[in-house]
Amino acid sequence: MESKSYTTGSRDNANRNLEGSKTLMASHFLRALFRIQQTSTTRSSFAGRRRRIRRAAYASMAYSAGTRRAWSRALLRKLRSRARLRFPRRLSRAARPQRGDTDQAQVLRKLVPGGPGMDYCKLLEETADYIRCLTTQVRLMQTVMDSISS
Repeated sequence: MESKSYTTGSRDNANRNLEGSKTLMASHFLRALFRIQQTSTTRSSFAGRRRRIRRAAYASMAYSAGTRRAWSRALLRKLRSRARLRFPRRLSRAARPQRGDTDQAQVLRKLVPGGPGMDYCKLLEETADYIRCLTTQVRLMQTVMDSISS
């Protein structure tokens, strides 16, 4: 008799869900890129086009994750309210304020969408999923660039 490990079965199920989310993310992102291309004119600014592509990438990532994750709900809320995703400019090391011991959880809460309202365990879980989706997003964008350039 063979005994089956419960972790292997859940890992296989997670991989199936991951593949489905990759496909969903790719289809959302490619449709959004197509719309951006159709609506862009030759006078469109590079910064404006870059901003629309960034929003499309975040939207496709959030839609593919669905509402099961707090970070995706936070991103979807921002997108639905048409708030622009603005990222603060990074200061050079010399211009950065010197801080003593920073609370790593507070830093993580600022990085993960929807992070300020989470307890520590939930924050770590959401961070892991967010990183997984960001990695998938980068791979998707690399694939798109490779297919365009070849």
